[in-house]
Amino acid sequence: MSEILTIPPYFLVILFITRLLSTTGKYKELSSLLLPKLVSLDFADKLRADPEAIESASSDYGNIVHRKPAAVLCPSSVDDIVNLVKFAYNNYSFPFTIAARGRGHSVRGQAMAHNGVVVDMMNLRNHKKGTEIIVSTNPSLGFYADVGGEQLWIDVLHATMEHGLAPVSFTDYLYLTVGGTLSNAGISGQTFRYGPQISNVYEMDVITGKGELVTCSAKKNSELFYAVLGGLGQFGIITRARIPLEPAPKRVKWVRMFYSDFSAFTKDQELLISVNGRKEKNALDYLEGSLLMDQGPPNNWRSSFFPSSDIPKIMSLVNQHGIVYCLEVAKYYDDHTQHTVDKELQELFNGLSFNTGFTFEKDVSLVQFLDRVRSGELKLQSQGLWEVPHPWINLFVPKSRISDFNSGVFRDIVLKRNITTGPVLVYPMNRNKWDDRTSAVIPEEDVFYAVGFLHSSGYDGWQAFDDQNKELLEFCDKAGIKIKQYFPHYETKEEWSKHFGTKWRTFQARKAHFDPKMMLSPGQRIFQ
Repeated sequence: MSEILTIPPYFLVILFITRLLSTTGKYKELSSLLLPKLVSLDFADKLRADPEAIESASSDYGNIVHRKPAAVLCPSSVDDIVNLVKFAYNNYSFPFTIAARGRGHSVRGQAMAHNGVVVDMMNLRNHKKGTEIIVSTNPSLGFYADVGGEQLWIDVLHATMEHGLAPVSFTDYLYLTVGGTLSNAGISGQTFRYGPQISNVYEMDVITGKGELVTCSAKKNSELFYAVLGGLGQFGIITRARIPLEPAPKRVKWVRMFYSDFSAFTKDQELLISVNGRKEKNALDYLEGSLLMDQGPPNNWRSSFFPSSDIPKIMSLVNQHGIVYCLEVAKYYDDHTQHTVDKELQELFNGLSFNTGFTFEKDVSLVQFLDRVRSGELKLQSQGLWEVPHPWINLFVPKSRISDFNSGVFRDIVLKRNITTGPVLVYPMNRNKWDDRTSAVIPEEDVFYAVGFLHSSGYDGWQAFDDQNKELLEFCDKAGIKIKQYFPHYETKEEWSKHFGTKWRTFQARKAHFDPKMMLSPGQRIFQ
């Protein structure tokens, strides 16, 4: 009898819920089954342990790692999350971990909590009163939007556009939560000019690992502010972010051009991103590069850009060179600049070394451009190809070694293996657009490249892509190319220490201060 009485209250909650579901398949008067101590807790009736909830929280976009939580919290308010974290922090008899999950767009189980509790942040969207995207202005900050951490960037875009405003930094895919991207960095083709999303935040509300709801900014609780930005969820759960806004352009000149020479391709990219002042009129607003090989068509799930009549010509160039390099740029315009945008683009393109006759252009609305990946997602979903394994790997490569990376990885590994079918991105960024006080880790050089292998595979075929990922990492290690992983995945503390480099001691100290019991975001496997 004494052994039963000493079973931790948290375990009994899950036990009761699971037993109830196994016998009835639904919830019936849960509060009457819970121990008296738990009946008074606000979050007790928000816990789910039914097979559907557990299964949903046991996988992610990568569909490679699967770890079952003990329960899923479906909060109806921020207070529910505060109460959960506070209860876990004060529960000395049965400690458990907590992971905040937005869209679950991680690829290696980073949003999971094995035998812990996953917080379904998306559930907040169904319960909060009033709008959670509030546009305001004041003399010191100008226009900004206060946004719930669970909100999707696509909804932020639509809500701010109603006021003729928009954020300046996005990810390529907009159906991600604000809290999720700020916990990593949030990069895309705008980063070279406007910085990552973590460089475009005024203020946040964060639930620390102690269960404290703290408002932080560069001037208020700044240590927490910089820790959380790019902090991989280790220091707190973002429940609100204040995002700066600027007047939204109406339309976009969207241009792609091909290169057969990698040196010319990178030289032109670096030239174009050197014009990067925020107020610079003769500057691009977006720049990305990608590889095209003969394993797939030039149009892919990220966007269908090229006219069907030009695809044979493009593929002929690919077949001739094995790999060709696509430079993709965009310049925004509105009613005031519509008559000068073409001239400005032409001035930027003068002297570039792309292949003659391989330039393609579109004119689209701002929303069409920023939301360009959505149509590809919907198509894959309709074909049952969205929820397949995604053995992705994303890297930051120093500019000084990008040529070695091309020869050693793109040509000697990727081209020879001949298995890569998803998009491969390669584009440069400026280090001075990043704030070194954040937890995000980037190469030491002034210019570095984002390289992303966005693989999709069959359910039994992801291992071959994973082997290729390991081979390219081994090559970089042996060649002394000091890469940094974006969306990092490591297995040992030594590897994490090497990843963070000079930031490791600060990262550890921040963890000890803001999450001393190491409960938050266990799926990253940094401290667990």
